[in-house]
Amino acid sequence: MNLHVVIGFGPAGAATARLLAGQGHTVRVITASGRRPEPGIEHVALDATDTTRLTETVRGADAIHHCAAPPYHRWAGELPPLAASVCAAAESTGAVLVLLGNLYGYGPVDRPMTEDLPLAATGPKGRVRAAVWERARSLHEQGRIKAVEVRASDFFGPGVTGGGHLAERVVPRVLAGKPVTLLGDPDAPHSWTYVPDVARALAEAARNERAWGRAWHVPTGPARSGREMIDRLAARAGTGPVPVRRLPPAVLGVGSLFSPLLRELKEIRYQFDRPFVVDSQAGEAALALGATPLDKQIEATVDWWRERPERPAAG
Repeated sequence: MNLHVVIGFGPAGAATARLLAGQGHTVRVITASGRRPEPGIEHVALDATDTTRLTETVRGADAIHHCAAPPYHRWAGELPPLAASVCAAAESTGAVLVLLGNLYGYGPVDRPMTEDLPLAATGPKGRVRAAVWERARSLHEQGRIKAVEVRASDFFGPGVTGGGHLAERVVPRVLAGKPVTLLGDPDAPHSWTYVPDVARALAEAARNERAWGRAWHVPTGPARSGREMIDRLAARAGTGPVPVRRLPPAVLGVGSLFSPLLRELKEIRYQFDRPFVVDSQAGEAALALGATPLDKQIEATVDWWRERPERPAAG
């Protein structure tokens, strides 16, 4: 039995903590506000940028899973000090640092994304994501920490609510048989990473010493357009097909004047206006994992939303 510390309890952090607890590990979750304990998981309220307290809390851990992120519009200012604190705690304790990353660091590309692409993003969120990994990788190469990054595309699946593009703004409307509005081209191929597969990749990356020192893509199935994913969700829900519309660019522009979230989405519109495809073959081989079959992803997602007691009205 090993001690794993999970920083952050969003969809990926929660799935990872519960997977590790189910595997028999001791799990400690760190969030700013804390939570009630649950079977196999200890919750600790802690500001993870407080390096001294963080180091004390993770001491004795075999692995630190860094799954936390500040609100979207505060990434540039708050992600670097958070990552610096987590790296310092890993260096002080000797725990393996497993970073949950994404694909922003590559910036716009015209081919399927592989791990050997340069981190050439020009937008602030892409640059800060790239810098977080480059810092950890440099420390790993210096022998100061043991680090690995696991990169996911857009989250999808049980537990993915407000922040996902196939989440709160979409699935409740699909369940109600109502039209759905998507950012970007509804017919552009897009990679969707299933959250339980993220958790399995993080857990395996912590265990597999041969994977350390570089970044890997979470096993992710073939790219599907937003329209196709919604059609599949509606078919499972028995409510489809539902109309799928594109959010007019002018609406996004006006909305960004008032909404920090919409303002930040302008940087990543390219991910939805054109093909956005991840190639996870290297990660699948390195971690000896495969993506969950799409039918099972769809089934679990629809069932989770149906059973969610606090499910919001479709509007």
